[in-house]
Amino acid sequence: MAAAAAMMRRRATATTIAARSSSSAPMVTSSPSAALAPSASPADTDPLWALLAPERLTTIVDIGANPVGADLPYQPLLEKRLCRLFGFEPQRAALAELNARKSERETYLPYVVGNGEQARLRECASPGMTSLLEPDRHMLKHFPGFLEWGHVVADSRIETRKLDDITEIDAMDYLKCDVQGSELAIFQSGRRRLADAVIIQTEVSFLPLYKKQPVFGEIDLELRSQGFIPHTLVSIDRRMIWPLVGATPFAAINQLVEADAVYVRDFTKADDIGTEQLKHLALAAHHCYGSHDLAAICVQHLINRKAVAPEAGSNYLDLVRATRAGAEIRGVMQPSM
Repeated sequence: MAAAAAMMRRRATATTIAARSSSSAPMVTSSPSAALAPSASPADTDPLWALLAPERLTTIVDIGANPVGADLPYQPLLEKRLCRLFGFEPQRAALAELNARKSERETYLPYVVGNGEQARLRECASPGMTSLLEPDRHMLKHFPGFLEWGHVVADSRIETRKLDDITEIDAMDYLKCDVQGSELAIFQSGRRRLADAVIIQTEVSFLPLYKKQPVFGEIDLELRSQGFIPHTLVSIDRRMIWPLVGATPFAAINQLVEADAVYVRDFTKADDIGTEQLKHLALAAHHCYGSHDLAAICVQHLINRKAVAPEAGSNYLDLVRATRAGAEIRGVMQPSM
């Protein structure tokens, strides 16, 4: 399947912990977020921002910021200059490219984010499978191509940093995490930062491709315990089970392997969500995922708190109708609820 092939190509280039350096010069390209004049106000360029009037730009943390082959879910916020970005990429060549093309609102750091302890880095034949965990060859042999991709070619010791201990990060509203098995360790050692976050996009595994890898159920329980609920799956990776083999190693029938899952702060418990948090959740839901219903309930809660104008509800519905041209959208948003 094309979607599965795209997922593996992304994994092959977006690993957050590969340590090999490259002598090739980085390609210098202009950042999409640099397209607007630095003096442009977000309220001048985005009607939702003008409606919500947040106190600051949305702050994004990307653990796995390798720029090649990955579709950035937060790209719309970058292009509209509505966010700041802290990205982590230990691969020196990839980090150099990120720094060459960044705007003034992007910061990239070379840290390996984990549980704060020393770890072993297993570099694999396919860089997308490089991990702090050991590939599980028993599991890999059940899927064409995975044994070769998961062959360990180098093994070294590295230091990791807890998300909570990274002082360069001064806020975090949105976390993107793609780290080949270390997601749970990051969430458990980043609870202080995650207490302020409103949205997480993380890779989850339905099968453990690595020994002792936490799978989807464990990730789900951890994030729920921190006040998040599942919102959507933005990509799903399926693979064909051996001994059947398709035209390519990316062929699939039904077997789930991985997905990119989006979790959001539990909007059914609005009293637990701060006013500024509601504004950043609405911005990310609207611009990054087209989740206009999620953004709409955030606007309704803000109306209830008198944090936005009473007409914000009708104004947002007009914006949604314009965005979703041809779709029937009816609203029952009220001046207070």
